[in-house]
Amino acid sequence: MKKKLFIGGEWQEAQEYQDLLSPYDGEKLAEIPVASETEADRAIAAAFHARKDMRKLPAHQRAEILYNVSRLIEENREEAARLIAVEAAKPLQTARTEVARSIMTYKFASEEARRLPNEMINMDAAPGGEGRIAYAVREPAGVAAAITPFNFPMNLVAHKLGPAVASGNTIVLKPASQTPLSAYFIAEQFEKAGLPKGALNVITGKGSVIGDKIVTDPRVSVVTFTGSPEVGIGLRNKAGLKKMTLELGSNSAVIIDKGVDVRSIADRLVLGAFAYQGQVCISLQRIYAHESVKDAVIEAMKEKADSLVYGHPLDEAADISSLISEGDCDRVMEWIREAENKGAEVCLGGERNGNTVLPTILADVPHDASVSCREVFGPVVHVNGFSDWQEAVDLVNDSDYGLQAGVFTNDMNKAFRASEELEAGGVLINDIPTFRVDHMPYGGVKNSGYGREGIKYAIQEMTEMKLVSFRKSE
Repeated sequence: MKKKLFIGGEWQEAQEYQDLLSPYDGEKLAEIPVASETEADRAIAAAFHARKDMRKLPAHQRAEILYNVSRLIEENREEAARLIAVEAAKPLQTARTEVARSIMTYKFASEEARRLPNEMINMDAAPGGEGRIAYAVREPAGVAAAITPFNFPMNLVAHKLGPAVASGNTIVLKPASQTPLSAYFIAEQFEKAGLPKGALNVITGKGSVIGDKIVTDPRVSVVTFTGSPEVGIGLRNKAGLKKMTLELGSNSAVIIDKGVDVRSIADRLVLGAFAYQGQVCISLQRIYAHESVKDAVIEAMKEKADSLVYGHPLDEAADISSLISEGDCDRVMEWIREAENKGAEVCLGGERNGNTVLPTILADVPHDASVSCREVFGPVVHVNGFSDWQEAVDLVNDSDYGLQAGVFTNDMNKAFRASEELEAGGVLINDIPTFRVDHMPYGGVKNSGYGREGIKYAIQEMTEMKLVSFRKSE
């Protein structure tokens, strides 16, 4: 299978190609175009040229296009899931869940296209405003550059394309090099759905070449990026005054209070820590359990994790497959060994099988160990004890990140205190921080990001507000 660049509504050959290999077994999956700066320039030019037509497209037509995309994915959902599974080594059942979420994300975008948040302004609320009628409208910013990661190659693309199309922007999409097939699949669905030519352009290649090009080009008005803090901060420094949304890293934590029924939440904890091999921005990485329940948390999680099945991502029974690269396996194993050397106890796992790191539970991990203070992006979680509630809150906050945090407690006063005091973009009471539905506001503080996703909120990030004021004649 040889893919082509999608530029200006046409499928175009690239000057250079590279093989796409399976993360699980190294099997060749496809030949993928490696776009040059010249080809990236063509994509930007196509989006810039199409922006006026897209701006004029009525809201009901944008909504219909997005609904059609959701319907087309629905009709081809098994093909979509298998694409995700093979290119991202995501277990098939998990890939199917991502496809279902992608369908819902485009449906949300279709709905939001019909209700952009325009508003009337009461000008006479201020002295001197008498005799005026005014309103504020949301207008598309123009060309949006979207850069997406490997871990949710279809739904995170949807979180860029959905709000961009809903609000009348055009897009240049650069998907992750390891997961381009899902992005090209989505481009095919938009083409079938009737999106104007040039409104969506998909180019694959090196971030240092085409990523920098689409972020710095003056014809681009919006940058929306999901990835590592190091890359995101670098892009923001290069982007100038462009509107920007950054969804970056995390080392998400949960607090488990005394008196909590640990066995009733063990499934949720294991899901949060090990779903898709921990390669989730809000993967549960740190557990702070009251000393009275700490040992029970570890034992309950071990029991649940022991039943997980490892295998090929297309195996219907597989819960766990390989990490995205051998280098990531090496790094995760080095961090586990570092934690051990610093005094942590390996309660489960701590081993690898090929490119698969076995689900790992650590206990009593020092704060300065990489598996605690950095983003693991692998199937590793640690359980540390606490004696005082404020101590637990302070431990969660003692981090460079702040995307989402979870709290399990039967004490409503503690729950409200946590909601006020935890430094995170989202606080989930009696749930894991790994929970997300696709219409909620989603984003972080500190090094976890800038701006918010969730279709309604992403539209605000991709539009400019314009005030229109009429002065009545005397």
